[in-house]
Amino acid sequence: MDDLYSLTPSQIVMYTTAMCSDCRRAKAFFEANDIPFVQVMIEGDEQATRFVAGINHGYHSVPTIIFPDGSILVEPSWEELRAKFN
Repeated sequence: MDDLYSLTPSQIVMYTTAMCSDCRRAKAFFEANDIPFVQVMIEGDEQATRFVAGINHGYHSVPTIIFPDGSILVEPSWEELRAKFN
């Protein structure tokens, strides 16, 4: 995917880390609802880390989820994710 570091990716991109429980919850939501997404681990990926920090005012907040419509959710609850798709 060419547009991983874009504010308007061609599909949903979720920036995550290995130990993030909020990330696991978001991943479970997407999988439970058969919603395709691309997962990008920011650990060890300098470009991904800078991109996420740029979006989040210097913070490495995960999950940071970017949607093709240009909207962004950061650390969303299950309810916030459900509202996005309803």
